[in-house]
Amino acid sequence: MMVTVHLRDYLYCNFRELAMCSQSANGDTMNLLILVVDDEPDVEMLFRQQFRRDLRGGRFVMEFAQSGEMALQRIADAAGVSLILILSDINMPGMTGLELLPKAKAARPDVPVIMITAYGDTETKRKALESGAEALFTKPIDFGALRGEIDTRIERAS
Repeated sequence: MMVTVHLRDYLYCNFRELAMCSQSANGDTMNLLILVVDDEPDVEMLFRQQFRRDLRGGRFVMEFAQSGEMALQRIADAAGVSLILILSDINMPGMTGLELLPKAKAARPDVPVIMITAYGDTETKRKALESGAEALFTKPIDFGALRGEIDTRIERAS
């Protein structure tokens, strides 16, 4: 009997298992998840590199969605996990980040959403904040500031 496993499904299952098995320093199980939504494939590698120590240490888990539709599915699947932050690009094909924002907030009003854009103009910032975004980061991302936001979410979840 031959079983076919798609790489996407395999990686998704491994992320879910990792999220369920993260350990805090005192041995308690933690389920802290950050969802990153961006259609650019390089983003996952960049974020994994920037937060490699946190990820290796089990401080939190990052999952990645390449579309708004995929993000909504991940949000729905994260019911048993403490989703502490959603980071979403604004300009994506299909559902944009600004279209995803109210849907994500409706599904999980307790989870802050930070929008990311290459275009940090006043109008984009106004739309994002009026739609419920916690903040707007411009590319290239200031990872020091983003780390501060993540640290705040982890403290609140503890």
